[in-house]
Amino acid sequence: MVRYGTEHKQATRRRIIDAAGRRFKQDGIDGSGIATVMKDADLTNGAFYAHFISKDDLVATVLTEQLREQAAGFEAQAPNHAGLERIVREYFSAEHRDNPGDGCPSAALLDEIGRCPDAAKQAYTDGVLALAGDIATRLAPTDPDSVRVRTLGLFASMIGTLQLSRAVTDRRLSDDILNQGIQNTLILLGLESRT
Repeated sequence: MVRYGTEHKQATRRRIIDAAGRRFKQDGIDGSGIATVMKDADLTNGAFYAHFISKDDLVATVLTEQLREQAAGFEAQAPNHAGLERIVREYFSAEHRDNPGDGCPSAALLDEIGRCPDAAKQAYTDGVLALAGDIATRLAPTDPDSVRVRTLGLFASMIGTLQLSRAVTDRRLSDDILNQGIQNTLILLGLESRT
């Protein structure tokens, strides 16, 4: 039996998480079996259980990692209103709309997360609060708690707008929804729209 080192095990785990994240966002959590995820990761099904105790464990881990990556993308933007405007414009971009597998886990999975076990819901809650905290800090640097609920409401509106833009069949209508989403969000943030 071949024994692999810690680095190999971590790299393999990362491949599974990345493959599952893309697959879940493309086909849904319920529509993505372990066999498909492992095939996407170019690994055998047996390798799964060396890293996760169940699919539910994988879902919670994926949500944690996906939201951590999204938060890192937000944090990479300038810590001011210009950075916040860039986040909004990228979120409502046609590229983001057209590539759910590489995009926001909330917009792709929110309806399913609500039906997940508590561990996945907790992972999601923790991740969303971190994202909202970043935005709240940009809006009110000296008192981010004062805008926390407003920020969560804003994020919910952004998610719904992106979901709607993905659901309609008319490309022009979808583009209009995205553009209106930018304007509405910038207005709610108190930023001047230059669309």
